[in-house]
Amino acid sequence: MREPRDYDAQLQALNYKAKQLKTRKQTQLGELVIATGADALGTEVLAGVLLAAIGNNDPSRKDAWRKRGAAFFQGATNARRSAGKDAGGTQTIDTGTQPAAGTPGTA
Repeated sequence: MREPRDYDAQLQALNYKAKQLKTRKQTQLGELVIATGADALGTEVLAGVLLAAIGNNDPSRKDAWRKRGAAFFQGATNARRSAGKDAGGTQTIDTGTQPAAGTPGTA
C-alpha cells in the first residue's frame, strides 16, 4: 500500500520555488539594466522606452533589436559602446521626451 501524498507540503514547496524564480528573474533584470547602462536613465524615461518597445508592432524593428541584443550578450564591444546610440540603420525609440534639434542646451 502506498503512502498518501502530502499535497500541502508539495504545494508549499512549489510556492517557495515560484518565489525563488520570481526573485531570480527580478535580480537578472536589474543586472541587465545596469550592464546595458540603462540605469543612467531616469525611471520614467526607462519605463517609457520599455512601454514603447512593447507597443511596437514592426517586425523588422523588433528583429533589429533582437540582433543588437544578441550581439550584446555575445560580448560584442560595439554593442556595449553603442548601447544608447542608433546603430545599423535601425531607429531608436522616440518616447517624446527628447528636445527638438536646434533647441538651446542640446548637443
